Amino acid sequence: MAKRRANGEGNIRKRKDGRWEGRYTAGHDPETGKAIYRNVLGKTQAEVREKLKTAIGEAQGLDAAKTGKYTVGQWMDVWYENYAKIKVRPSSHQTYRGYIENHIKPNIGSVPLNKLSSLELQKLYKKLLSRGRVTRLESKNQPKGLSPKTVRNIHQILESAMRLAMEQKLIAKDPTAGCALPKVEKKEMKTLPVEQLTSFLREAKESGVFELYYLDLATGLRRGELLGLKWTDIDLEKGELQVKRQVARIEGKIVEAPLKTKNAYRTLPLAEDVVAILKQQRKKVGSSPWVFPSPNGGPISPDSVLHKLHGVLKRAGLPQVRFHDLRHTFATLAIQNGVDIKTVSGMLGHYSAGFTLDTYARVTTQAQRQAADTMGQVLAGAI
Repeated sequence: MAKRRANGEGNIRKRKDGRWEGRYTAGHDPETGKAIYRNVLGKTQAEVREKLKTAIGEAQGLDAAKTGKYTVGQWMDVWYENYAKIKVRPSSHQTYRGYIENHIKPNIGSVPLNKLSSLELQKLYKKLLSRGRVTRLESKNQPKGLSPKTVRNIHQILESAMRLAMEQKLIAKDPTAGCALPKVEKKEMKTLPVEQLTSFLREAKESGVFELYYLDLATGLRRGELLGLKWTDIDLEKGELQVKRQVARIEGKIVEAPLKTKNAYRTLPLAEDVVAILKQQRKKVGSSPWVFPSPNGGPISPDSVLHKLHGVLKRAGLPQVRFHDLRHTFATLAIQNGVDIKTVSGMLGHYSAGFTLDTYARVTTQAQRQAADTMGQVLAGAI
């Protein structure tokens, strides 16, 4: 016979199979008004009493009619369509969708949303690190596991989805809280040293892409920003360039997209040699609105310029670097030649000078050492 308990505490009974069961009212159906019952099980009465107390406490902050309605996979779809697609940049939509379809749904998509635990997430992250890569032709020779950074990105979108679930009173606890995440090893920054620039630019000129790479080395623009330039953004008389958009590949199409942050919208001064090179480029492209158009008249694919960069480096006999490393080259040379961090930060479109200082700490340390040596020589001379 069920043991009656005070109102709101539920009741406990011993089942025929020897286990104890606690039953409680989690809420009422808004349409029918009928009570919604939930239960907990345990080996002892004391265990069930403790579980019942916890369950009732959690139920008080939940929408009982909706709790248990979603699986993790279903909720990720709801979160993506109604939250992520509105909040994140269009260029990130495909990445988010890929994380959900390729990694989250196949592994934990069928788990009831309100049953997802941090241990289950921990097991997922461990699996993704060891064998999470989707099998594709282009990934044949790559490691079988995902990188720590990608796993952290997947955790980040799960964290956002779980926060929304808590706000909607679908879950009592955030299962992503307290998860142990893999450490991301900072990749060593690569740059093109001054002594290699001559070989690089000579080969770029022979390959017909000199103007593209010269402008990037002179301004530190991100790849998408560089390819998103239109002639209406450039004032050759004033020697100014406005960064207003980027070009990105979204769902297989090359499109215009907003910039990453509000700081990315900026105006940059152009040196006389850069203005002269842009005037040559304008004659070269004719009536195209794009500074660097593709053969079909539209913007160039970001993948295409990376492929061209690798070709130029190979033919010049130089080590391979990423396109982003041209941006690092600009910043490094600017700092080494006395340009202050705040100015470099503004030109790069960073959100703060502190971020720039952290990114280029090695370069600034070298500059400080040179400054200390210079001051030492000055003071020694005074003595």
